[in-house]
Amino acid sequence: MNSCGLRCLFILLSFPYLLQADLSSDYYSKTCPDFDQTLVQVVTDKQIAAPTTAAGTLRLFFHDCMVDGCDASILVASTSGKTSERDADINHSLPGDAFDLITRIKTALELKCPNVVSCSDILVGATRSLVKMVGGPRINVKYGRKDSLDSDMNRVEGKLARPNMTMDHIISIFGSAGLTVQEMVALVGSHTIGFSHCKEFASRIFNSNAEHSADFCPEGMNAKYAAELRKLCANYTKDAEMSAFNDVFTPGKFDNMYYKNLQHGYGLLESDQAIAFDNRTRPFVDLYAANETAFFDAFAKAMEKFSEQRVKTELNGDVRRRCDQYNDYRG
Repeated sequence: MNSCGLRCLFILLSFPYLLQADLSSDYYSKTCPDFDQTLVQVVTDKQIAAPTTAAGTLRLFFHDCMVDGCDASILVASTSGKTSERDADINHSLPGDAFDLITRIKTALELKCPNVVSCSDILVGATRSLVKMVGGPRINVKYGRKDSLDSDMNRVEGKLARPNMTMDHIISIFGSAGLTVQEMVALVGSHTIGFSHCKEFASRIFNSNAEHSADFCPEGMNAKYAAELRKLCANYTKDAEMSAFNDVFTPGKFDNMYYKNLQHGYGLLESDQAIAFDNRTRPFVDLYAANETAFFDAFAKAMEKFSEQRVKTELNGDVRRRCDQYNDYRG
């Protein structure tokens, strides 16, 4: 380690508070007073033009924050020398509308207050606004994050849950992110909006034995629901964009219908349905299915906690001028 590295290490060990971000709800009140108004206006315009933006941005938020915290590392584009997080296989289906929204907000803010608002704060703020816009709870977010200086595809695997993982594995992943089982169940309720591509649940609804495929019903899934999904996804191998709503009844509204669906066998993903049967998670599914206020309160608090963990500061981050590039990018 060179002398600079040793000095930096000494400073961090001697003054650990330097790594604690000074987050606040009015962080930009003086440096960018139009921040919130500008963000909300761009978000509103985009959601009206593309109604799936809310679900897409919420998913983008989770895929960013689960990997080393909310630091906008998911937004960085790969270069010839390095493959970034957004090109990890699990991130290939992240929707373009969500990336486009962040770019639009960043552009608008750079015109008003250049090099002030971080991309990580933009993603957090946009997610907050969109959840509320589609009927969800108010999330009291704080600002002051800096953007990551690194985005590496190899850091993604094992930090994002996959539909076919065991409940033990999924609980472990969320636990590594500092979240309890109850917080995990509340956050998974974000599946009340949006959709999933057929390839993500095809192995669940199609029996490998073609002779009995038409009558096949996965354990825990409503038989008629399974049959309709097979019709919908019949040609998914030819059309990778084929998809189904996560919540078949109120797909565009943020509510507690997701949990009610699970109780009646309408869980789309294998991991979704599993939380309705596991003894560790079922009590919370039943609670949120019966009480939407309890769900909204738990979701908002979990989002606030989740968004404030492992935050980058001036010592290990900066404010990117472009969300998809580092400031020292030379092409």
